[in-house]
Amino acid sequence: MNSERIQSFLQGVPMPAMMIEGGTSILACNDLAFGLFGEGIQGRNPAVAVRAPAVHAAIEEIARMGGVQQVRMTLRREGQEDVFEVTVSSQGGGLVLCVFRDVSEEEKIGAMRRDFVANVSHELRTPLTALMGFIETLKHAAKDDPKAREMFLGIMETEAGRMNRLVRDLLQLSQVEANERIRPRDQVEVRGLLERVIGSLRGVAEKTGDRVDLTGDPVMVPGDHDQLVQVFTNLIENALKYGAAGQVVRVSLTPEETVRGPAVRVEVADQGEGIDPVHLPRLTERFYRVDSHRSREMGGTGLGLAIVKHIIGRHRGWLRVESVVGEGSRFSVVLPLG
Repeated sequence: MNSERIQSFLQGVPMPAMMIEGGTSILACNDLAFGLFGEGIQGRNPAVAVRAPAVHAAIEEIARMGGVQQVRMTLRREGQEDVFEVTVSSQGGGLVLCVFRDVSEEEKIGAMRRDFVANVSHELRTPLTALMGFIETLKHAAKDDPKAREMFLGIMETEAGRMNRLVRDLLQLSQVEANERIRPRDQVEVRGLLERVIGSLRGVAEKTGDRVDLTGDPVMVPGDHDQLVQVFTNLIENALKYGAAGQVVRVSLTPEETVRGPAVRVEVADQGEGIDPVHLPRLTERFYRVDSHRSREMGGTGLGLAIVKHIIGRHRGWLRVESVVGEGSRFSVVLPLG
């Protein structure tokens, strides 16, 4: 097979691919391989074009011995690392075929799963350890001490509630992710929904002497009523809990024109300490907390904003976060009208 026919064959491969002759010269490449390694690689030694010792060693061995090998390669480009699974196979006559499959996304998903399991384990381990310790104490040292028993049972109730909230939020996150591609079609009146949410949080506001002001006209959006209640309950409750005592939390609805068409922006602004800019890009990550101790004290699971992000994504909207340290934060939800 001449180089033109090999070139034509490689163009049909849906991944970067190159044919190497004698283990020392790149005979042909498809366009995807040129895009990955550069236009001038044809005719060069693969060790120069593909700077991955494991790949070069596999090419040399397959050229001598035949067979098939799979090796991994990390390619640094545009400020990030991409991981490839490289299949190196003998094609006879001293020809070696290399096909590069990008597994970067799979690696990221795998890492996210491992981190998720580790985080869940960590979040559950602390209350479980506390519960086991108190149970042991109640069975022995505090068995006949009514005051100690009452105190320990109160702490156990708190820890059990913490685990219950975590499991609840995990189930909600799983459900939201499962339905994220299905856009809701019911019509929801946003101002009325916000009035009910604010009413349900009146007790939280009274504890710190806060007030919630709502401005804006009624507006209809396609949405899931219960999920939108969850979004705005989370955002307004966070503003009340983490803002300054005696503050005014301002909730506003304003029309907004976006590239996708008309939308409504719902902004929740507090007068709290603000958030350092270093934290803003990570606020919607699972289990990410700006202040872990304070969040746990207030019953937070670290999953609220992750759930909010996925719900807003299901509604084809987006979340904006602006904050100035010492002045407060603004969380804006933009929801399309159609």
